[in-house]
Amino acid sequence: MKSFNGRVAAITGAASGMGRALALALAREGCHLALADKNAQGLEQTQALIKTSTLAPVTITTQVLDVSDRQAMEAWAARCVAEHGQVNLVFNNAGVALSSTVEGVDYADLEWIVGINFWGVVHGTKAFLPHLKASGDGHVINTSSVFGLFAQPGMSGYNATKFAVRGFTEALRQELDLQRCGVSATCVHPGGIRTDICRSSRIDANMTGFLIHSEQQARADFEKLFITDADQAAKVILQGVRKNKRRVLIGRDAYFLDLLARCLPAAYQALVVLASKRMAPKQRRPVFETNDEPRL
Repeated sequence: MKSFNGRVAAITGAASGMGRALALALAREGCHLALADKNAQGLEQTQALIKTSTLAPVTITTQVLDVSDRQAMEAWAARCVAEHGQVNLVFNNAGVALSSTVEGVDYADLEWIVGINFWGVVHGTKAFLPHLKASGDGHVINTSSVFGLFAQPGMSGYNATKFAVRGFTEALRQELDLQRCGVSATCVHPGGIRTDICRSSRIDANMTGFLIHSEQQARADFEKLFITDADQAAKVILQGVRKNKRRVLIGRDAYFLDLLARCLPAAYQALVVLASKRMAPKQRRPVFETNDEPRL
């Protein structure tokens, strides 16, 4: 797919961040858009931005949607085809983050992140795949993360979902290659991208005193790691689609961590533990505690 002009793209998580940036970039190339997100106000803002910044006459439809709801996703896919006539691209981009220890994480929080990050991708892929095949020229773009290549402590739920998206998408791509059906797939692994994911993330209290000083400080430190803006990320993703890449890395941090995991596939974990110890809150002992033997 060398050109997006006249094509139809469905994008989840389109109310902000990479989803919004993708919508704007595609609209500038004359691509019609079906946008979805749980945030109705954000969707309206995205639509308004496209209308004020894009000269190309594109059709835009919006849908308030919970990607973890399979029936809702299937209904949206059918609606997209009914309103646009076809769908050529689906960007399963919606995602959330969760920080917690494995021992302390609540099952409800795990179900929440798996429902959005993994099942949302599965629902979007399966709901749109028949329509992409019917178009004769389609592409599935699933957002994993650099943490789908590289694990870290305190992010087991997030790591699990992003590794799952990677495995799911890589298997899908191989199946599509075998079928030669005119549809392809790309897995996207962003590093730190300036989006709203930090604000929507959940940080469990068990992280305080273990890996973070406080929730407020953790969010501030997390945002410092966002070194790539969403517009640049969207540009890299679309270049990857044009080149039919199997994997797209975004940001120099993503390239560094991918290289580290390739060169030290098991040993990198020890390096992460060492770095985490240095950055973790220091456990200060009360002044009356001592290991010294009493002196006479």
